[in-house]
Amino acid sequence: MFTSRLGVLTDEVSDRYEEALDWAAEQGLSHVEVRVVDGRNAASLSDAEATEVRRQAETRGLYISAIASPVFKCALDPERPVASGDTFGQDEESVDAHFAKLARVIALAKLMGTERIRIFSFWREQEPERYAEEIAGHLRRAADIAHREGVMLLLENESSCNGGSAREVAELVRTVGSPALRALWDPGNEAHAGMEAYPLGYETIKPYAAHVHLKDACFGPDGKARCVPLGSGDVPVIGQLRALAADGYEGLFTIETHYVPRDGSRMTGTRMTLDALRALAKEV
Repeated sequence: MFTSRLGVLTDEVSDRYEEALDWAAEQGLSHVEVRVVDGRNAASLSDAEATEVRRQAETRGLYISAIASPVFKCALDPERPVASGDTFGQDEESVDAHFAKLARVIALAKLMGTERIRIFSFWREQEPERYAEEIAGHLRRAADIAHREGVMLLLENESSCNGGSAREVAELVRTVGSPALRALWDPGNEAHAGMEAYPLGYETIKPYAAHVHLKDACFGPDGKARCVPLGSGDVPVIGQLRALAADGYEGLFTIETHYVPRDGSRMTGTRMTLDALRALAKEV
């Protein structure tokens, strides 16, 4: 059952890494993704800190499934107006600096015992199609580096980036054509951007999907998108999970709720999604 392949992004539970690990182990999860550790972006960890991050997880019977890095959350050209989004504590830097960051994150991934690194497709241009060749060229260079180093890059659909939808990410992965670059499918991000996550988005991205993030989103009366516990938003969760199973998806699932209940905590919000997921899984 897919729940045996279920994990969580630690800072969706707590900024305190060990507290998040304790919670994940108590909930019977199998793995954790690392993005922020004790208030610091994982890309900034030292070798010794990365080794300790792995040790702390393995001590609790968990493993590090991926580094959720901020690589390529940057502008292709700082002189052009672009969208922006959360970098989880990282400063705005150049493309060259992000290639240096990629090299560092690859080294950290090996120390943490994982081959998976989440990346993005640069801050969204006003006309992304005009720069499609440039974007794909940078991603191809990154994939070549990853292939030599024996790691896999996971390109996530995020609306603040040029690969903002399932269709755009699928096209980038197809164009690059490297086994070292695959898609990270986040149906919640698709719904948050006002697009149909399932079946339309999934059918587009499924040939390239190698990792799945689980969140849900909907639009409120004010017309603004917001994240909500899994199963209470616009993502048809049961249909999506059934389709993944039917299509033979054997990859991992990671909870990334981005939901904090009123007067509650991230841990509470993540627990609400986990409880809902376990109930929904009975219908898959």
